[in-house]
Amino acid sequence: MEASDYTNPEEYPTEIHDYLATFEQCLGSVEEMLKAMMLVSRSDVQKLEPLEQAKLDLVSVYTLNSLFWVYLTVQGVNPKEHPVKQELERVKTYMNKVKEIAEKKKASKLDKGAASRFVRNALWEPKTPKNLP
Repeated sequence: MEASDYTNPEEYPTEIHDYLATFEQCLGSVEEMLKAMMLVSRSDVQKLEPLEQAKLDLVSVYTLNSLFWVYLTVQGVNPKEHPVKQELERVKTYMNKVKEIAEKKKASKLDKGAASRFVRNALWEPKTPKNLP
């Protein structure tokens, strides 16, 4: 549905028409993404690795809380004074923890055998031939 279906365009300033149209398109995109997320069964999610499950759960929670933030704003409620702000901060904290875990997992791991070969070869000195004075 278009914004013009809900209200007469003459009732609001023309300069915000483009903003409203963009907002409506964005809401449609969010709706499509949420539908796609809702189609994923819990059994499919459980097949993911635990780190990926945590990422998916955190993104879902953050998305829903962000949408609630927008809802509060549209209703004229200051979301900065609502408990949803603390919830978003809590979720961000966990997102950062998951990010740190993922980065540690990606970090190069020490291969002790390779390290000892590097050191041995770096310290290797050729033997002096017995025939030399």
